[in-house]
Amino acid sequence: MDELLDRARQAVADARAGGATGAWAQATRSRKSELSVRDGAVETVRSATSRGLSLQIYAEGRYSAHSTTDLRPDRLARFVSDAVALTRLLPVDPFREMPDPALFAGRSAADLSLVDPAVGAVSPEQREAWARAMEARCHGDSRVISATAGVTDEAHEGAAASSNGFEGSWSSTAAWLSAEVTVRDAEDKRPEGSWYTGSRRLSALPDAASLGDKALAEALSRLGSRKGPTTKATMVVDPRAGSNLISRLLGPNNAGAIAQGRSFWAGKIGQRLLSPLLTITDEPLLAGGFGSRHFDGEGIAARPRDILREGALATHYVDTYYGKKAKLSVNGGSPSNRVVKPGMADLGALLRQAHGGVYVTSWLGGNADPTTLDFSLGIRGHVIEDGKPGAPVGEMNVTGNLATLFAGLVAVGNDPWMPSSTLVPTLVFEGVQFSGA
Repeated sequence: MDELLDRARQAVADARAGGATGAWAQATRSRKSELSVRDGAVETVRSATSRGLSLQIYAEGRYSAHSTTDLRPDRLARFVSDAVALTRLLPVDPFREMPDPALFAGRSAADLSLVDPAVGAVSPEQREAWARAMEARCHGDSRVISATAGVTDEAHEGAAASSNGFEGSWSSTAAWLSAEVTVRDAEDKRPEGSWYTGSRRLSALPDAASLGDKALAEALSRLGSRKGPTTKATMVVDPRAGSNLISRLLGPNNAGAIAQGRSFWAGKIGQRLLSPLLTITDEPLLAGGFGSRHFDGEGIAARPRDILREGALATHYVDTYYGKKAKLSVNGGSPSNRVVKPGMADLGALLRQAHGGVYVTSWLGGNADPTTLDFSLGIRGHVIEDGKPGAPVGEMNVTGNLATLFAGLVAVGNDPWMPSSTLVPTLVFEGVQFSGA
């Protein structure tokens, strides 16, 4: 880590010595290992390490960004020199300036529990054993055509420095298990099912074989899938699928989209447009979170904040450049961990309360307009029958407006899907338009 910080510091010093009025440098190092087993045989084995440095140059109103993978001191000095020279040739951009150093202050020193040494100690033999255990359980039915199971573990570290007083470093690990199953159905149809999970800590992963069971169950649940009906009904969204909706809803809630005139959320702070059941916080200091951090990509100290409070917009994500363009106060331009405030019931209880509705387990493509929030998404799921997932359905779309959809949010579960930086429990919406048969 000290080496990475030294490289970042040196790049900033070289840029200043070369005539830059300001500079930000970030040096990183990563390792990622993967192994997968398909139908009893090892299919892929990969292990890669990388390192690099990214550099932002500010030169009398001019700005440019550069990157290199060669961190040898002499090569790095030449890289920085060329970057400064190129920046001097660009037109002046009056909105380009470095972050206010006052925003670096107050950085938390909390232990975010992002590193587990055990992740780095996973051997190739252990990866293969886990993958084989999952893959073997995926073949637990005569209708299985093919199954693949994989293990991934990774470690990342980095350090950044700026010419206006910022220095900081970070590190993280993660491990992932995944399995996919294809089964034979009538009329030569081949439905698929999958399951995955991940954690910053190895000890938090479930037994690998049990994940194979879940992937197989998902595939078998798709047998007999048909095109769903055209109807207006209650929609229950599985926690695994909820993050997609939240990402589309809040995607345009940033200064960049606002400055470019393509954000539904422009000018709407304080307006209660959605269900009062919906509160979303940004939690950068969440222990073990996949989006946790002490500071953002500009060095701005990370702090928890409300994004939506009981259905009303509380704040935008605002970075330095677009904040100046949109005349908004800078508070950090990207999300960390977005957390939907949970309710009291789990998925099973909410399904029992939904009569004649549709249970959505995944999305199959689609789009959403960032300016209007009009959307159309393909879905895969089940008709809800007697309070349980019934006949599988697909080849149908859900259409409407995301603001209207979330205004019709009538229940929030207590069961967020944890292997994500967007933690969303079961969501229940009323009056949703489905287009199918």
